[in-house]
Amino acid sequence: MKLILRWLASAAAVGLAVYLLPGLDYDGRIETLFVVALVLGLVNAIVRPMVKMMACGIIVLTLGLALLVINAVMLYLTTFIAGHLGYGFHIDSFVDAIIGSVVISLATWLLSMFINDDDKRRR
Repeated sequence: MKLILRWLASAAAVGLAVYLLPGLDYDGRIETLFVVALVLGLVNAIVRPMVKMMACGIIVLTLGLALLVINAVMLYLTTFIAGHLGYGFHIDSFVDAIIGSVVISLATWLLSMFINDDDKRRR
């Protein structure tokens, strides 16, 4: 149940980013937001750790600012995959991807604070 709630929170965060940023656009279907949230979660779980491991020197050298670029690239990869699956999600520029990834991260973090975590209550 918690996984579904986190997925819904991620879809809401993607919807918020599309609403707030004129450089992010989607085809208007609600299922597109759910698919983009699912693809983004899979990309962040599978691809992002490998990219971070390969770029750890650059991340340290830039004091973590390279993570903004990595997050934007993961959002671009999500756009590419969602487009090939037949869902219209589009990012206009790289700056929009950076700002969009920050908005999605912050909104997901904020919404996940309201999801009840049973493990924390047991301790």
